[in-house]
Amino acid sequence: MSEPLTAPGEGFHPHLHDAPAPEVTPLRSRLHHIRADALDGGTAQTGGMRRFAAVSGRAVGSEKLWMGQTHVAPSTSSSDHHHGASETAIYVVSGHPEFVFLDDSQDRPQEVRLRTSPGDYVFVPPFVPHREENPDPADEAVVVIARSTQEAIVVNLPGLYALPVRED
Repeated sequence: MSEPLTAPGEGFHPHLHDAPAPEVTPLRSRLHHIRADALDGGTAQTGGMRRFAAVSGRAVGSEKLWMGQTHVAPSTSSSDHHHGASETAIYVVSGHPEFVFLDDSQDRPQEVRLRTSPGDYVFVPPFVPHREENPDPADEAVVVIARSTQEAIVVNLPGLYALPVRED
């Protein structure tokens, strides 16, 4: 048998005993269980979609993360929109939603359609205009959304546009 990689008492966080304890607000001093039937529908909305917050600053005191569900009705398309400075990660729970954006990496901007299935993930960078569509005539599409901002940011747009190329 080989020697242990850490000495007794070191564990994963040996520095915790040396650091001063951070100030903790009541919402940030415990774990939170958000039941499926307790999601908050009072969030920023886009036409054609219903968003429900699960983890938010208002609900649990999160400061850097927002997480919730989005439901897209059958044969429905959201409005064109972006999520400001927020990075957005999407996990497809059910249905086959499609995510549409303009790719300007060629001579002319081209509309790109990402066709997804349950279990797929999609990443939406900050400020990228896009829309969600559910082409299925019978079944709702459901996705879980995680964002890098405390609350859901939705900026509705009159149309899709390609982002200007930044020259740094």
